[in-house]
Amino acid sequence: MRRTDKYRFYFVLALLAALEFTVRSRLGDQRTAPDFLLLALLIYTIRTQPGKAAAAGFVVGLLRDALTPASFGAGALATTVVGYLSAWGKAVFFAENLFVNACLFFCGTWVRNLVIALASGKLRGGQLGWELLVWSPLQGLTTAVTGVVVLWVFRRWVHVRVREA
Repeated sequence: MRRTDKYRFYFVLALLAALEFTVRSRLGDQRTAPDFLLLALLIYTIRTQPGKAAAAGFVVGLLRDALTPASFGAGALATTVVGYLSAWGKAVFFAENLFVNACLFFCGTWVRNLVIALASGKLRGGQLGWELLVWSPLQGLTTAVTGVVVLWVFRRWVHVRVREA
């Protein structure tokens, strides 16, 4: 990878982080809006090792938890787990396909929401069911669609081969 390519990759990640704090709040319902910060983490994990991905997930989780102090630590735990598992999973499922990447984005969002719901202890009974069966899949779907668009538009910058299904 050339030096300028490395900077382009990190520019895309910074752009996604900026979108998280500028655009996401204007997209309506926060439960279904795409999670740009998690998307940046998952794009990073496609290219890195599980240990580095877990560390990046921990940092992203702490950044997210700073905004929600009521359940501090749940987000850090969740994104650490998702970062590690997605980097490990890329070794099993070759992430060269748009469909595989979309599934990674969807599952990463759903697993993160599952871990946060269980670790924070705020959701019980019917609320937990609605979160895991309705709101999390909708957010996973919007995040996956956004992720596929980002990978398609910036395919040369992120150096992820995006073969169509």
